Amino acid sequence: MSSFLSLENISFVYPNGHSALEDVTMHIEKGERVAIIGQNGAGKTTAAKLMNGLNKPTTGDVWIDGWNTKEYTTAQISRKVGYVFQNPDDQIFHHRVYDEIAFGPKNLKLSEQEIEKNVHEAAEMVKIRDLLEENPYDLPLSIRKFVTTASVIAMNPQVIILDEPTAGQDKMGLETLANVIDQLVEQEKTVITITHDMEFVASNFHRTMVMAHRNKIADGDTKEIFWNHAILKEAGVKPPYISRLSQSLGLKEGILEISDFIEQIKKEKRG
Repeated sequence: MSSFLSLENISFVYPNGHSALEDVTMHIEKGERVAIIGQNGAGKTTAAKLMNGLNKPTTGDVWIDGWNTKEYTTAQISRKVGYVFQNPDDQIFHHRVYDEIAFGPKNLKLSEQEIEKNVHEAAEMVKIRDLLEENPYDLPLSIRKFVTTASVIAMNPQVIILDEPTAGQDKMGLETLANVIDQLVEQEKTVITITHDMEFVASNFHRTMVMAHRNKIADGDTKEIFWNHAILKEAGVKPPYISRLSQSLGLKEGILEISDFIEQIKKEKRG
């Protein structure tokens, strides 16, 4: 165990006998932003729930900043690893946004001043500070997702896991989400996302892990991953649309965003 967050030879079998992970090893450093991609059933969410202690490994060890998760409760691990669920309704249970965000800091026994500070800073980061008196159940899905994101940020964990964060978000929501990730990484937080949104991965994550067959089959620079046709085919994943267009036009490898595409087209014309 040498990395900030490590899964060492992890296997996980559910009580019904279903094997979800088989001998998986992952190493993630403090301040990294990492995307985990793959089809449903590949083991992505199971791996993430092992990281925050919701599940404990059947074999192997999970280490978080020197802690072996087998030796700590989920509540204790939540101080280090925050998990934002895919469906905010699985996470929200207060009738005022402020109370929802304040719940975690209160459980950490922070002072009233610290709680108020954390709530307002987290709400400001996700652009919902003017909604603190609202009932979260009255807000649209996209905003409820930011409420749960703020509730995790307010606990000040060292690792934040975002499960399908772009679902239901419009352009403004995606821009806010990208800004949140940038701010968290600037604070030396580790940000991990589980997502099927390859455009989001290409724009915001420099490192990508690919999962298939209950294991990690690739781990590397996002540009290299999205131009590794064999790996993507094995995982049943398509690269971002702009990468597919670039490939069809025979352009150079590594194009993931429109700005890269336009620049390469200009070079081709000049050439």
